[in-house]
Amino acid sequence: MDRCDVLIVGGGPAGSSCAWGLRQAGLDVVIIDKKPFPRDKPCAGWITPEVVDQLQIDLDAYRLGRVLQPITGFQVSRVGGRDLQIDYGRTISYGIRRCEFDEYLLRRCGARLLEGEQVRDIESAPDGWRVNGSLDARLLVGAGGHFCPVARYVSDRIETPEPVVAAQVIEFEMSENQAGACRVRPEMPELYFCEDLQGYGWCVRKGAFLNVGLGREDAAQLPGRVREFVSDLADRGRIPSISDSRFRGHAYLLYSNTRRPPVGDRIMLVGDAAGMASAYSGEGIRTAVESGLLAAESIIRAEGDYCTERLQSYTDDLVTRFGRPGEGDGVLSHLPAWIKHALAGPFFASRTLVRHIVLDRWFLHASETRSKEAPPPVLLRQ
Repeated sequence: MDRCDVLIVGGGPAGSSCAWGLRQAGLDVVIIDKKPFPRDKPCAGWITPEVVDQLQIDLDAYRLGRVLQPITGFQVSRVGGRDLQIDYGRTISYGIRRCEFDEYLLRRCGARLLEGEQVRDIESAPDGWRVNGSLDARLLVGAGGHFCPVARYVSDRIETPEPVVAAQVIEFEMSENQAGACRVRPEMPELYFCEDLQGYGWCVRKGAFLNVGLGREDAAQLPGRVREFVSDLADRGRIPSISDSRFRGHAYLLYSNTRRPPVGDRIMLVGDAAGMASAYSGEGIRTAVESGLLAAESIIRAEGDYCTERLQSYTDDLVTRFGRPGEGDGVLSHLPAWIKHALAGPFFASRTLVRHIVLDRWFLHASETRSKEAPPPVLLRQ
């Protein structure tokens, strides 16, 4: 029988960030993931400098053999509307490939790794949990995305359904002919908001790689919307022709809609497993990293006593950092459709509003400052 202090289910940014923090404190950590790494993850794939700082990533070392595309601005429009190019004149984000980024974080986190192993069953044990009948852990952390088995274990007790955002994404290496037919600038990704404001599409060029996707809050209309979106981009000469059959799907919860409790008795959820995606942008990497680091802080403070009360500081830190679920940015989703439709045209025609609301606030989080009451990630205190 193998044993560990903390078993993390899921080796993405949330799980590896949490493990990274815990290993600094000397805890015995195991990460289990159903897929071997490197593995791909449907995602637009960019990170902000804040993520780089929190994870202490050496960019010069990271870019050796990996894609690291500096982003200095965005082209933003409402579908069918006028394109606005907002150039900051400096690097505000970096385009990355999730297959490379996730493996980099996983390999350096210092945890013991069980790759390509499915979580088949979770049982309560006298001193924690028993997983797959062969691994005992005092604390279980769910970090396996929206469909994480630990999240399912917790969500079985949630009576009301959670509104899910669905997305379809493709990322591929362009041929020479395809690259010549692509007018998306590597330093300026393109964002296209749906007319009903129920989602948006994107085009992100990372050197020879092109990432195209669209996410919406009404999954039933997603396949048709993706076909229309890709066809329109190709017709306008923005991207080369792409078969919609090559798109991969994924789902996630917006933090404004999540009902999943982040802590329980000897159990925690981080990243998409906790429903941490940002309300407007749907961004998951930043919130995954921050929730993983905050969870590590709370685990360390608990000093081996992983009852709900000792882990409650994690919930408090999430509220301090991101607000309470159901509050804040999610208010737009409650406006009547006709009001959103009437406001969208003038809004997306304003360069000032697009820059300071859509980009600075929704996507770059430039206006956010970490509260002095919230503990900084464990590794930033070294």
